[in-house]
Amino acid sequence: MRTARTARSTRIARGLRTARGPRTARALAVLAAATLLALGTGTPAAGTVHGAGTADAPLPERMADTGGGSQLLTAEAPGTGSTTGRLTWWDRRDGRWVAAGSAAARFGAGGLTEGAGRRQGTSTTPTGVYALPYAFGTAPAPAGTAYSYRPVTGASWWCQDNASRDYNRWVEGLPADCRAAESERLADYGTQYSHAMVVGFNYDRPVRGRGAGIFLHVDGAGATAGCVSVPADAMRAVLAWADPARAPHLAIGTADGPTALTAVTRFGGTTKD
Repeated sequence: MRTARTARSTRIARGLRTARGPRTARALAVLAAATLLALGTGTPAAGTVHGAGTADAPLPERMADTGGGSQLLTAEAPGTGSTTGRLTWWDRRDGRWVAAGSAAARFGAGGLTEGAGRRQGTSTTPTGVYALPYAFGTAPAPAGTAYSYRPVTGASWWCQDNASRDYNRWVEGLPADCRAAESERLADYGTQYSHAMVVGFNYDRPVRGRGAGIFLHVDGAGATAGCVSVPADAMRAVLAWADPARAPHLAIGTADGPTALTAVTRFGGTTKD
């Protein structure tokens, strides 16, 4: 079909053919090239970086912070009130980020909130960029897993008691200062924790009351209590893909707004803080 763009391109070409003299021809050639590029029909020169710093660039290339490694997971929700979204895992190759896989994701029943201001017990997923200290599971590590993988036993607990010195830590056998009612016995969640990774939210220097036990894990029946979850096959794929030597991080955020993935940074802050 002949379009207005094609017609304009034809007129430019005809002008070149009828131009008299080398200077006129060169001037028209420059004009034609500029017009064709403006119309979207020109071919960029070799070596042009497509989409760098623009909306069509891969998401990690538009982010303020990717964690500093050459692997990255992004968990994106449409907005802070959402309980579903998308997890994508990325490799940095030859200076560019390339998607290695993607799956549907679930978030907290309370939606998402800025990580630095999150409060425990709100069932919200904290936005930010987080390290992934180690993996664990009630099932054996999937084939190809390079991450440190800790098997869950009947005595494995995640202490979430704000009064405990083991707050936001895995413990084998429940300490006297960590109440069972304020903690999770990991074996009780055989489906969700069949395969999982610890998310480094509030982990290095825990702030009491901010929240504990944020993981990337297998889907349960619905929204989570604040974790990010994905289907079982996706969780196995992530574990087979993740290479601790490449320092993968998990970035959690929204499509736009103050908690957008393009704005979130490590330690739960944003570039707009």
